Parts: sequence; structure tokens; C-alpha cells
Amino acid sequence: MTATHRPRVLQIGKMPLPALDADLAQEFDTTVLSAQADPQQFLVDHGSEFAYLVTSASMGASASVIQALPALRGISSFGVGFDALDQDAILAKSARVGYTPGVLDDCVADLAFALLLDSARRLAAADRFVRAGLWPTERFGVYTRASGKRLGILGMGRIGRQVARRASGFDMEVAYHNRRPVTDSPHRYVDSLQALAEWCDFLVITAAGGDDTRHLVNAQVLDALGPQGFLVNVARGSVVDEAALLDALQHQRIAGAGLDVFEDEPRPLPGLLQQDNVVLAPHIASGTQETRRAMADLVLANLRSLIADGQPLQEVPWSQAAAQARAA
Repeated sequence: MTATHRPRVLQIGKMPLPALDADLAQEFDTTVLSAQADPQQFLVDHGSEFAYLVTSASMGASASVIQALPALRGISSFGVGFDALDQDAILAKSARVGYTPGVLDDCVADLAFALLLDSARRLAAADRFVRAGLWPTERFGVYTRASGKRLGILGMGRIGRQVARRASGFDMEVAYHNRRPVTDSPHRYVDSLQALAEWCDFLVITAAGGDDTRHLVNAQVLDALGPQGFLVNVARGSVVDEAALLDALQHQRIAGAGLDVFEDEPRPLPGLLQQDNVVLAPHIASGTQETRRAMADLVLANLRSLIADGQPLQEVPWSQAAAQARAA
């Protein structure tokens, strides 16, 4: 592409990897919507000039933005979550949507296990204990072993498989709950989330977000997990009823939790900040240099493919299904 013939691209905001902002600006004629003095008026005046949109799983794309882009043909999104993309508005435009699965599975699974181990062994709390100078005069508590325990996985997709793979190194028995069994999984399928919670010692959430899974982990599921059970969430905050989780932690109806995601990011419920039996991370599961670079490369590759061929290399399932239906 020459400098004078670069495709115009609207970028919702700054990307999670600053180098990607530079890459987009170098290869495409990119306008950052959040940098405009009046983004809404900018869309009114210039929305028709853009056929391609770049965003992230956290920024998403609202119906109002999509509807302000009458020529929209494709979206390239940084991340595996797509619940913040307005599906109805996008499908109404027959736009195709690329995202970045696969390249972040290992790092997300790594963090899931880091949160699991921290929740069980209270490593973050132990660090605070030592830094506060309490070690010479007090004893730190005795907590929970992870090896040999039962691991339940909600969502046996790409990331869930990697979590299960790591569990084998800890001699853990693994079972999972999905909408339906995974035909090539060697692990036990449990047809009820509540039954899975009753069975396991650690419940790890790797399910997709969205309306179908909102508050799937509720007070009843937490009660089934029980006072010896731990919850780990590296998926989407919306999957867990955060108020119910806080109540369960406050009243020791579960033993602890490790959370990388929250219902209202970046604002966890204030009560969670006061609980010593929960480990909190600021949505960093994919936050390694290696993974973020691989995600950025796939954002660029999806965008190039959308422009050249009309379809991304890696497509959001409902976008792909709609395209196949149109072609049938």
C-alpha cells in the first residue's frame, strides 16, 4: 500500500499494546475516535468515510457507533471476548468480525493456575504479612493444598483445555461443564453447573461472556461449591454475580477466590478490596509481551485480510455463521 492509497480505518481508542497503535498508523490511514474533540459529532460528520473499524474486547463497539458507519464492512478486534460488540447492529450491516483466539490461550491458562495457587496458599496475603513486619511476632496461617484436588472447568474451549492440561501436572482430577459435551475431551462431562460445583474443590471459569452466561455463577452455585471450595475467573466478570460472590466470601460460604475480571471494570465492588480471602488482578491474563505482540499481529492480519478478501483470518463465530448463511 502506498502512503496515498492507504485504506481508511477508524480506531475506537488506544490499543492495549502501544506498539499496535504505531503499526496501525503506519500501515493504514487511521483515525482514533476517542482522540476527537467530540466523538459523537465526528461520527455524524465523517462516519460514512470508514469501511473498517479496529477495537478491543474491552472497548467493544456499541450500536450507536456501528449505526454511524453506513459503509462498514469489517471489524478487527484485539482479544477473544466479543460480548461488548453489538451483535445485532453488526449483523444488520453484514459486516465481518475478526478477533484473536488461540494466541493467548497459554498465558490465560497460566494466570488461571497462578490465581488458583495463590487463592489456596494465600501467597499474596503472605507477601503482605512479611512486608508489614509481622513475621517476627506472629505466625502466618496454614491453608489449602492444590495438588491432588478436584478441578471443575466451566467452559472447555481452547483456554479450558489448557487449564486442564496444567492440572495434570498437579495430579488433579478434572471435570467440566459446557452447553454440550466436547467429543474429543478425555475429561468427565457434568451436565449441571451446580453439580460440577458440588463435586470440585476449585471451579475455574473460562466460558465466554454475554447474555447467555450472565450470572451463571450465582449464589446457588457458590453454595454448592461450599466452604472448602475456591472460585477462579479468567473469563468475563459478567459470568459471576459479583454481589453474591462478595457475600459468599464475607460469610465464608466459600474458602476463597482469584479474580482477573469484574462486572464493572475497572471498578470491582468495594467490599472485595476489604476481603483477605480473594486475590484481585487487573485483567492481565493475556498481559505478557509475547502474547500481546501475537494478538497485535493477528489484529493486523485480520484487518489486511478483511480489506483484501472481505473476511478475517480468525472470525467471531456468530459473524462466520451469518456469512455462511448469506452464502448458502
